[in-house]
Amino acid sequence: MNSQNTHRQFLESALARLVRPVARVLFVTMIVTRMASAQSAQLFPDVTAISIEDLMNLKVTSVSKRAQKLADAPAAIFVITQEDIRRTGARSIPEALRMAPGIEVARIDENKWAIGSRGFNGRFANKLLVLIDGRTVYTPLFSGVYWNVQDVLVEDVERIEVIRGPGATLWGANAVNGVINIITKSAEASQSLLLTAEAGNEERVLGGVRYGNKYGDKVFYRGYSKYSKWASSTDAMGNDAFDGWDMFRGGFRIDTPTNSKNSYTIQGDIYKSAYGETLTAPMLDPPYTSTFRNGGDFSGGNILGRWSHTSTKSTTTLQMYFDRTKTAADSLLEDHQNIYDLDFQHDIRLTEGQEMIWGLGYRSTQDRIFSTPAVTLSPDNRSLSLYSGFVQDEFKLFANQLRITLGSKFEHNGFTGFEVEPNARALWTLDHRQSLWGAISRAVRTPARTEEDMHLNADVIPPSPQSLGLPVLVSVLGNDNFKSEGMVAYELGYRLQANSSFSIDVATFFNSYSNLLSAEPGAPSLDVANGPVHLVAPVLAANKMSGGTHGVEVFADWKFMPKWRVSGSYSYLSMNITKDADSLDQSSPNPAGVSPQHQFYVRTSIDLLKNLEPDVTVRFVDDLSALAIPSYYSLDAHIGWKPAGPMELSFGAKNLTNQQHLEFKPDFINTSPTMVKRTYYGTITVRF
Repeated sequence: MNSQNTHRQFLESALARLVRPVARVLFVTMIVTRMASAQSAQLFPDVTAISIEDLMNLKVTSVSKRAQKLADAPAAIFVITQEDIRRTGARSIPEALRMAPGIEVARIDENKWAIGSRGFNGRFANKLLVLIDGRTVYTPLFSGVYWNVQDVLVEDVERIEVIRGPGATLWGANAVNGVINIITKSAEASQSLLLTAEAGNEERVLGGVRYGNKYGDKVFYRGYSKYSKWASSTDAMGNDAFDGWDMFRGGFRIDTPTNSKNSYTIQGDIYKSAYGETLTAPMLDPPYTSTFRNGGDFSGGNILGRWSHTSTKSTTTLQMYFDRTKTAADSLLEDHQNIYDLDFQHDIRLTEGQEMIWGLGYRSTQDRIFSTPAVTLSPDNRSLSLYSGFVQDEFKLFANQLRITLGSKFEHNGFTGFEVEPNARALWTLDHRQSLWGAISRAVRTPARTEEDMHLNADVIPPSPQSLGLPVLVSVLGNDNFKSEGMVAYELGYRLQANSSFSIDVATFFNSYSNLLSAEPGAPSLDVANGPVHLVAPVLAANKMSGGTHGVEVFADWKFMPKWRVSGSYSYLSMNITKDADSLDQSSPNPAGVSPQHQFYVRTSIDLLKNLEPDVTVRFVDDLSALAIPSYYSLDAHIGWKPAGPMELSFGAKNLTNQQHLEFKPDFINTSPTMVKRTYYGTITVRF
């Protein structure tokens, strides 16, 4: 009883220490808001005042590597704007990506996500390329993304461009099923002091500060820092999963005006985080598995420089960046990586109706792996080089009604050598309100380090008569002969902007895959040297799966009333992936069962009196049969209040329709998935 009282007194004292400074900040902030009321209309644009036509005229760069209107892009592209992020209360990139049609977003635990496009989802999904301000953030270790590393101050995100379908002609290998390009604001567009703080029952605390200013009339700069801490969740049995984590990051950006003949950008970030998880590892002694709390951390930094020169008929861009990361998981492995990247691009307007863009690139990746008994890579350090070039030509016919785009990417990598990824696209403008587009593309996913060099002790099968009374250690092995996975995509899309209040975007696709990853059993062997006598059953990475996928994605936006907007999307995915006739793979899950066949969401945004901005989103995600995860609905609500002045208060709640649900189960590494629970949070944001 005394210990309980002491614990309660400690909590009350800690709460008092937290509340007092927050109360002072709120008091000062309220005074500031009264003094700065004239700024309010400029600081917070009204999302419901934006016409559908304005949204279709948004400039995007991910489809052709140059600015073009969203309505003119011959690809399945969706743009998540800063206003979308602010109105929905998304506090991370994965949360924001739930708004994009055709994108599969599932949380594994508090610090791990599975995000994919048009199938093949997983924690180590390797067919989706992600960029932040032109910097590729996938890791060559498994050709995927550490989503808990990819974070920014969300208030500084200008937009997120999401392409469903291949973008390999411009962006290269691994841009197979999609490209996500996260674009932050220029320093010139963030010339203010921003303070933000959040507290909730899941993300316990989040705080961020950003300051922007200028030096003279031609140099703009900003700096930011951000800290966040998440509480741990529980597994399906209600046990603490020890998956809480925290992160600190900071960075800067320096820009010169983009409307000048020569423009420059220098930016960089540093970050550090610690996280937890519950890991189940195999053992050669009874009970043959051990479940325990595991810890890890990641840290790193990057710096990027970009120069652009614009003349009457051309634009030349040279970009260089360096990226250093360290990821460590106790009982698994520690990975150190250095990436040096150089990219040159030249955009030429040949005639009034023809524009060509070409470029060259070089990337050097150097890693060092510190292995454990569970996971080893041989060799433990490796240097890889990637050489690339691309050319793409766009020309207009029939009084600019038809736009044809032809191009190809050429790459040479250290795993499979030379790769060619051609692309042909066409956009037909039927009239000033509707257009039809189509594309045929080839893309490849090059092997990862783990698929060539890894040795993973994945499981132990208890002794049985079939194993001569010995335990069987299942070991997953890399394969020096692993080939690139290939895909040929056929796409067709239609856009209609019926009027200034309603638009609809439809995309259909058929993808044909070859040389997909399979796990082929090898000949068992007897091991008497490493621990208790046991059999080793090797499983080798191979390319003995193939098949096709097809689907449709629909997005509609309706400005129902001047202050009321309703938007929504529906995605259908069908997968028919089979093992080759000579495959002996019995362990790989059916890819059709790890991605939802049906997804939809409906979002409504209303502007009420007294500057109240409620947003409500209803989502549905179909079941994942291969993971035994049922379908679920989620109701998320967010309301913002903008009193006079530069302050915004908001309150949000997620998963209101169910107390908790599972969204995904881990693949490859057996960590415990955790429940996605009903959560509440409150946010204060002040801009000066």
